Amino acid sequence: MFTIGDFARYGRVSPRMLRHYDAIGLLRPDRTDPATGYRFYGAAQLARLNRIIALKDLGFTLQQVGAVLDEQVGPEELRGMLRLRRAELAEAVAAATARLAQVEARLRSIESEGHMPADDVVIKTVPAVRVAELTGTAASYEPQDIGPVIGPLYENLFPLLEGAGIRPTGPGIARYEDAPQDSPEGEGGSGGGGGGAIVVHAGVTVSAPVGPVGDTGVQVVELPPFEAATIVHRGAMDDVLPTAQTLAHWLDAHGYRSTGYAREVTLECPPDRDEWVTELQEPVAKV
Repeated sequence: MFTIGDFARYGRVSPRMLRHYDAIGLLRPDRTDPATGYRFYGAAQLARLNRIIALKDLGFTLQQVGAVLDEQVGPEELRGMLRLRRAELAEAVAAATARLAQVEARLRSIESEGHMPADDVVIKTVPAVRVAELTGTAASYEPQDIGPVIGPLYENLFPLLEGAGIRPTGPGIARYEDAPQDSPEGEGGSGGGGGGAIVVHAGVTVSAPVGPVGDTGVQVVELPPFEAATIVHRGAMDDVLPTAQTLAHWLDAHGYRSTGYAREVTLECPPDRDEWVTELQEPVAKV
């Protein structure tokens, strides 16, 4: 038999918590000294204590924990519940991490206001280019929606091209457009970024014939030439916001307006994402 202090130590809980569990009938001591009121626990009770803590960590109230334990949930079922909770917590951590990254990117954009050189913007005619691409849809143009879509598209694109015997002949080109259900004009349309769904094209330059690449889902398309305001971004695309906003300030100051979403042309893509070099090509027209 263990004193309440020893039992709490083995269970990695506080004696106060054990007293509360006793008071609500969730975990009674094996024996209580009638003279002193001291509580004593048996080692076998650690199994029930483990289940109480596990279920509590799953989000159950103590009343619900009692009900579950009374139904005698088996080890396998409990493991399944814990695995589910672990997956939910991992998803929450990933989402919180992504939000933190976006907050940091927005903070860097604020800190860089007025400090990024605007003379790096160049107006040029982007020539026609042929690309092989996979396409998906993101819920919005926000980074947390674009990233989970474009990443897997590129991961799948290159093996599919290799299997079809097609070799890239130039840089990767990512491009975006409003999903068909969104209005092409006004708020949210024509590159407005109003929160509507976005069609994501993850492509790479090729010299293959235009058309579908077998039944892979890859399409080879010819992109026409266009007038663009361009700027080079150095670093991970998670940190592109200051560069993109520098481009926006330049357009406003020089009498241009955007006519669509910027293409992202990968110039250098080493394993270290912080060393990436990407050219943003924003289609523009003179005001």
